[in-house]
Amino acid sequence: MERYQDSKLYRIRHSAAHVMAQAVLEKFPDAKIAIGPPIEDGFYYDFDLPRPLTEADLAEIEQRMRAIIGERHEFKRREVSADEARTLFKDQPYKLELIDGLAAGEVDEYGEKTSEPVVISTYTQDSFEDLCRGPHVATTAEINPDAISITFKAPAGAYWRGDENREMLTRIYGTAWESAADLEDYLHRLEEARKRDHRLLGQELGLFTFNQTVGKGLPLWKPKGAILRDLLERFLREVQIDHGYQPVLTPHIARVRMFEISGHYPYYKDSQYAPFEVEGDLYMLKPMNCPHHIHIYSDELHSYRDLPIRFAEFGTVYRYEKSGELHGLTRVRGFTQDDAHIFCTPEQLEDEFVAVIDLVEFILNGLGLTDYRARVGIRDPESDKYVGSDENWEKAAQAIINAAHRKNLNFTVEEGEAAFYGPKLDFIIRDAVKREWQVSTVQVDYNLPQRFQLEYVGEDNERHQPIMIHRALYGSMERFVALMIEHYAGAFPAWMAPVQMVLIPIADRHLDYARDIASQLREHGFRVEVDDSQGRVGAKVRQATTQKVPWMLVVGDRDIAQSAVSVRLRTGEDLGAMHVADFITLAKTIVANKSLALA
Repeated sequence: MERYQDSKLYRIRHSAAHVMAQAVLEKFPDAKIAIGPPIEDGFYYDFDLPRPLTEADLAEIEQRMRAIIGERHEFKRREVSADEARTLFKDQPYKLELIDGLAAGEVDEYGEKTSEPVVISTYTQDSFEDLCRGPHVATTAEINPDAISITFKAPAGAYWRGDENREMLTRIYGTAWESAADLEDYLHRLEEARKRDHRLLGQELGLFTFNQTVGKGLPLWKPKGAILRDLLERFLREVQIDHGYQPVLTPHIARVRMFEISGHYPYYKDSQYAPFEVEGDLYMLKPMNCPHHIHIYSDELHSYRDLPIRFAEFGTVYRYEKSGELHGLTRVRGFTQDDAHIFCTPEQLEDEFVAVIDLVEFILNGLGLTDYRARVGIRDPESDKYVGSDENWEKAAQAIINAAHRKNLNFTVEEGEAAFYGPKLDFIIRDAVKREWQVSTVQVDYNLPQRFQLEYVGEDNERHQPIMIHRALYGSMERFVALMIEHYAGAFPAWMAPVQMVLIPIADRHLDYARDIASQLREHGFRVEVDDSQGRVGAKVRQATTQKVPWMLVVGDRDIAQSAVSVRLRTGEDLGAMHVADFITLAKTIVANKSLALA
């Protein structure tokens, strides 16, 4: 499978970013340029501009981009010394900062840390020259002018180098495709994605909110959102128990010393909250759950007959995310992981890993997330961030690959995607509008058991070190709820809908009957509301439809006479009158089967 970074589309988008930068500099000659990389489905470029951009500015920039493309300019590469580069970009302070990093061999042209040999190079098209290593297309003629677009008509803000203490730049997003039809399809998906934005739907459906007095990146779950989240948790808890997992609970804080032993504190210090003193000792908010589970394991001496041991917890952790990186529920500062850790023997490792893959597939398929691929993340041989012996890394990676082959997974192997303590298997989901979300992750770890000196007594009566499997199926509850909101556009399957049914009386005289039916439905375990507000039936149906309620049960004189309800679906379909008992049977079957259908 061709990597995106090696594709022609990647080169087209990289080249289009340079064309956009040229168009912006022509309009604003005093602008300062920062970085402009290709990204998934497009590209962006960051600018320090003399004034805010308007929609008219962006339309003019897009028009100029098409003109530049039509001039068929060649992309010319040349290598330069650091001093030459400083002269070329003497009026561009952001480029000068990057050049200093390149010259020191510390970062690439985007300011990212790199271990690769650094060569300073530029690319020129027409009058525009940029600090860049490529790759690009040969000429602008390879960019289809009818297949480019500036995708966000309101530019975004972006801190320079992602540092909230640095300058706020203007980020312009664009996209480029090989054909106009591809662009049209993408723009349609983009518009659909905007309609599905979990931040907007979360407010409209009353699921969650944020409050600046509470703090940035700290969601508050409203009753309906708490119900949705609880339903997802209960689904997974029940499945985990059926698969031999044991629930555990751990505290929200711990001594810093524990995370120093695990390696998390020195490796991820910048993304963790500062330690605080308690009775002369340093504690911190926990950034992960695994060391806690390790100590539950080590509280007893285990025999090989006890293994595998599977601990599971919905554990809340805390990470310091910069303000500019926070985004609804997908990037928050406090979140709950469906964390599990399996302690097993070397002989059990591969079978246990296969069993986790089985569990992942059962959960994803059960939630209607059937479009996914897998990625085996191994260490980057050029990086020094990883811990442990080469032998253990090879054994761990091979066990993952063997398990993936046994399950006939569609997977790729990618360097640099491993955790610092071991390789992993990630599941990448495509939602209803074909966007990718990295959700489930399974990791093999020889190193933490060694660091914490974990043991079990083997069949030979000697002490041995177990192997750990780290496993999260949802990832974080917050991010997974965001995925479910956007995948289903808030119209959840009936079993997970916070409100499953609304009783709608036609007139006040039908209200007692509606309340009686609601009571019967609640006795059968359904989540039901009665709309006793003043107003016409049509308005009440529209309101329930807007709230994505699966079933609307309208009741009037005829329904009372027949012990029936008139059933309407949020899709607009009218099922007509049904005896209450028949409707209960229908709804119970749909909910019990976790069906995506409503009839």
